[in-house]
Amino acid sequence: MTLVTLPLVRLPVLLLACLLLCGLLPVAASADGLRVAAVLDGDTLELEDGRRVRLAGIDAAKPPRNANPADGRVWPLAEAATAALADLALGRRVVLHGPAPTDRHGRLLAHLVREDGLWLQSALLVRGLARVHTRPDARAYAAELLAGEETARNAGRGLWRSRVYAVRDAADADGLSRDRDSFQLVEGLVLAVSKSGGESWLDFGTDWRSDVTVHIGRAAMREVTRAGIDPLSYEGRRVRVRGWITLRNGPMIEITHPEQIERLEREPASAALQRSGADDESWDDDEGEDDLE
Repeated sequence: MTLVTLPLVRLPVLLLACLLLCGLLPVAASADGLRVAAVLDGDTLELEDGRRVRLAGIDAAKPPRNANPADGRVWPLAEAATAALADLALGRRVVLHGPAPTDRHGRLLAHLVREDGLWLQSALLVRGLARVHTRPDARAYAAELLAGEETARNAGRGLWRSRVYAVRDAADADGLSRDRDSFQLVEGLVLAVSKSGGESWLDFGTDWRSDVTVHIGRAAMREVTRAGIDPLSYEGRRVRVRGWITLRNGPMIEITHPEQIERLEREPASAALQRSGADDESWDDDEGEDDLE
């Protein structure tokens, strides 16, 4: 079997193949896989047996939820993501990996590997047509997914050329307030960490009543602790957090699992993008939003 057509996804596919051969990964389809009958958008497809599959761990670019298909407006990134998935998967056989839970829309959440070994999630990420969006029930292979995303982000590919998808500055509380009810990547220096009653708060400003805060509740703290993370170790460190922006005092991101937080040892991606002067003019109108958790 040919393992990969994209060198950037060779290691993750080998990992998946190893887990499968070792019997550590349940498979939700036959060993020969099922043919992809339709591609519905950049991260959703339909199999020949009628089941719909949502690619676990990622969100592809999409039109905004209030977009009206009848107005004829073009959403370049969303169309590029859908076209890429169709090119990669339509008519091809795929094998479902992982426990494949069902989401609230009745779709399976699974990792898909094509018959020649291509991992669809990673292929979309390295093209810059999706972001990593792990969930408590879809968090497998987070490290490999994040590596693919970082490759595209550093190269300024696809959605990473757009201000809509740019990494937000945690020091910009006003800007993040305008991003309320959207999924964002946020980077910044943690100025203070507090713990009380089995919960933790990471503050990116000097006034918790208005600055950007990350909250880790009791249930998430158990997972964070099991992952070997002490939130106090983030004080004075630069981190990247991904999640939904809500307003509680100031902008807040709720942590539900440890894969949402990355400790950084370099400059924020937002600053690098601004300094590079990346050309994002053709992508500025693509304002897709992700599925609600």
